[in-house]
Amino acid sequence: MYMFHWYELVPIPGVLLGFYAMFKLRSLYSKYQNVPQSKGMTGAEVAQAILDKAGVREVRIEGCEGELTDHYDPRGKVLRLSEANFRTSSLAAIGVAAHEAGHAIQHHVKYAPLETRMAVVGVTNFASISAPILFMIGMFMHSGILLQIGIWLFSAIVVFQAITLPVEFNASARAKRVLLEMGIVSRDEEEIVKKLLNAAALTYVAGLVTAALELLKMILYANLQRDRD
Repeated sequence: MYMFHWYELVPIPGVLLGFYAMFKLRSLYSKYQNVPQSKGMTGAEVAQAILDKAGVREVRIEGCEGELTDHYDPRGKVLRLSEANFRTSSLAAIGVAAHEAGHAIQHHVKYAPLETRMAVVGVTNFASISAPILFMIGMFMHSGILLQIGIWLFSAIVVFQAITLPVEFNASARAKRVLLEMGIVSRDEEEIVKKLLNAAALTYVAGLVTAALELLKMILYANLQRDRD
């Protein structure tokens, strides 16, 4: 018979923060996707200009399908922008493009947090699949060992999320600074870009909070199970 335990409520604040962060980001993105940038530069052009100024010659810029699917691939050295951001000259497009260019520059200068994230991504991918499975098996079998293994593996996910924060914040800081330095945005436009990038940063904060609270729930369950045994 299923029995509800209070610790099952622990992840809820993280989930709510995640919903709020994504709602805020999508709302701002939709709003400023229709606000043209004064110089008429597309996202692809802005990204290229930023990379050229930083002396980054080895990175390709490509379009990709979807919305807010923009990312920098450090292994292939490819900066991918969603089709809307690649081709349009909205403030949303140039903000996103500048952020992703910031990641490419991080890679070029061997920014330590990014290097660390790249080094542990394989372990994190393994942990994201295996940790919940092992923990669920441990719950079903009342196996303290499997519960602990699941917790340790899930801890790797929390560490990865923590490493991600400085990587994303630094990329946004680079984007804000370089857009103004290069005269790509005016002071008024800079404020709009800041709002968008800050909203994007909040989604990563929410990711860390959610993962940390989920880990706490797992630890509380394991401790309860140990006390029962």
